[in-house]
Amino acid sequence: MRENFDTALVAAGRSTAIPESHDVYGWLVGDWDLEALVYKAVEVPHSRGRIHFAWVLEGRAIQDTWILSDRMYGTTLRIWNPALQAWDIRWFNPLSSHYESQTGRRIGGEIVQIGARPDGTPTRWRFTEITSASFHWIGESLKHDGKGWLLEGEFIAKRKP
Repeated sequence: MRENFDTALVAAGRSTAIPESHDVYGWLVGDWDLEALVYKAVEVPHSRGRIHFAWVLEGRAIQDTWILSDRMYGTTLRIWNPALQAWDIRWFNPLSSHYESQTGRRIGGEIVQIGARPDGTPTRWRFTEITSASFHWIGESLKHDGKGWLLEGEFIAKRKP
């Protein structure tokens, strides 16, 4: 079989190098419908879209594509980091030239990603209300006073049948 970009990128599943107990993103693999509430937006704060998740890079990472009308067509790469026992996360949205770096871990019943924007603003992104068929994603940034989190966006996702 001739290898091409798709077959070289996409993997059949998780690498054995990632302990099953640290596989916090594998359940996302597949296709999802998305309802978005973006509070930072001046126009169209509510919209619909879709997300696609897959194992990539020989099963050592999860990559996704978030598609939301004309506002977002971005991708996240979540790479297992054995030295940290956590996930290195990079988000890119070429439509807005927005990118972020975070570290992700399971904390209780949530998946929490902590990081900072290029300007130094701390961010926290959380997967909550997780089931096999749905999740609630919450995006926050630290308030300027450093005493609380500012809700910037919420995404409600439901797995496509």
